[in-house]
Amino acid sequence: MARHRGSSEPGGELTNARLYPYPLHLMKFLGLMVAGMVAALTLSARAESAQTRALSLEDCIQIAIQHNLDVQIVRTGPQIAQFNLSGTYGNYDPLFRIDGRHDNNIAPGGFDNQNRVFASTESKVDTIGSGISGLLPWGLNYDIGATLRDRYGTYPPGTNGIRSPFETTSGEAGALTLRQPLLKNFWIDSSRLQIFLNKQNVKISELDVRLQIINTVSEVEAAYFDLIHAEESVKVQQQAMELAERLVAENRRRVEVGALAPLDSRQAESQAASSRADLLQAQSARGTLERVLKNLLSDNYNDWANVTVQPTDALLAIPQQFNLQDSWRVGLAMRPDLLQAKLNVEKQGYVVRYQKNQLYPQLDLVGAYGFAASSAEFSGALSQLNSADNPFWGVGAQLTFPLGNTSARNSYKSAKVSKEQISLQLKQLQQATLIKIENAMAVAQTSFQRVAATREARLYSEAALEAEQTKLEKGKSTTFVVLQLQKDLTSARSAEIRALADYNIALARLAQNEGSTLDRRLITMQVTGAENAYTPVIFPAPPAP
Repeated sequence: MARHRGSSEPGGELTNARLYPYPLHLMKFLGLMVAGMVAALTLSARAESAQTRALSLEDCIQIAIQHNLDVQIVRTGPQIAQFNLSGTYGNYDPLFRIDGRHDNNIAPGGFDNQNRVFASTESKVDTIGSGISGLLPWGLNYDIGATLRDRYGTYPPGTNGIRSPFETTSGEAGALTLRQPLLKNFWIDSSRLQIFLNKQNVKISELDVRLQIINTVSEVEAAYFDLIHAEESVKVQQQAMELAERLVAENRRRVEVGALAPLDSRQAESQAASSRADLLQAQSARGTLERVLKNLLSDNYNDWANVTVQPTDALLAIPQQFNLQDSWRVGLAMRPDLLQAKLNVEKQGYVVRYQKNQLYPQLDLVGAYGFAASSAEFSGALSQLNSADNPFWGVGAQLTFPLGNTSARNSYKSAKVSKEQISLQLKQLQQATLIKIENAMAVAQTSFQRVAATREARLYSEAALEAEQTKLEKGKSTTFVVLQLQKDLTSARSAEIRALADYNIALARLAQNEGSTLDRRLITMQVTGAENAYTPVIFPAPPAP
């Protein structure tokens, strides 16, 4: 039997017609169409999901104040500090106590002085009491309490149901005991020390918030101006690529008419390719800087993933009046870290005061006053207490003085040296602040001068390129020279926008070093507090009219 060509038997060929009802090239074409449609739909969906958000610098600052994670984290500091301060006042909370006790005692029998025999006895005492004690802000310890005791005995031990003649019930009511330090712990004690320290900690935590907002606003300014610079750099590279491609097109026409050698045309094409690579690099740098700004603005980056930030502010070089002495004065008065360092010096001064007080002996004035009662029945004792027939009182003093007092003396010396150390650290920080302000001012002044110099260089480069292109059209120049001037113009344009961005960033850094960022940006910070809630609220000031 003859074999049919294309069968799957040995020696036959497996043709495409046996597997597909349509020609292979048609299937490939349809596959490419489907893939293209899917890609187009994907790009369309991405384009629809992506959005451009035009933001001014003020917009970015407002968003960062509300959503920056560093700011949100540091905002919890004053709340924690306030809770700690409120907890310290708990040292003055009165303490209520109630207690009960049963005592059982057996006394052995024996002989008295007249050799008379007396039996052993068993006595029992039931006690119940309650009271309130506590500490007052000036160091006075108080205790107000009442106690009732029921005493009874039996002859002999073991006959618990038989009452004895010496059964009594007694009590103390309205017993007030006071202890007031007169030397040690008089004008300051550990409770008052901790309250003062925690009050200062609240102020320090508020300054932490202010410092973080200043740093965040400064970083937003720097990132915003860097993004504008990146945006302008993309435009510069686009212009450079357009110039290079225009020169390529002109050279090709000149080669076609025989007015230019092909090698010269290749130079222009090489420059155009390099310009395209530079443009891609500039676009990549813009994307990186945009993500830096987004990170400062967001507490949920997913909300910004498909957003393209479009800066609306222009890079301007607004002249500023610089006065080093005024900047120093502002910096020393407003920088949050300096204010925190001063508060730390005050805190340590209070510690020194406390440790000095601990050198004194413990001299306490003590006193007690109350009423007593005694009766065979509870009702009788209570009646006596109610009538206050049996008052008692006492007053005295107690002196306690450690012979060596080694611990107190060395703690005082350590506190004094620590204060000197913290004071020197404050002085060091003040000096560093003056240097930072002076450096920041010098950078700002130099950046402003660079703006004028780079603008002039860019104008000269534009004029030089225009003149050389005219010469090239007349055959009096070469492509190499024009390409070199195009590079120079691109560098000049890049240097100008870099100088503009650096000047604006330098102004932001100067304000940051002065601690005047919030005033410069018309931002005020108000701290509001309530029971169990203490959250700083930042109110952007209304725009100036």
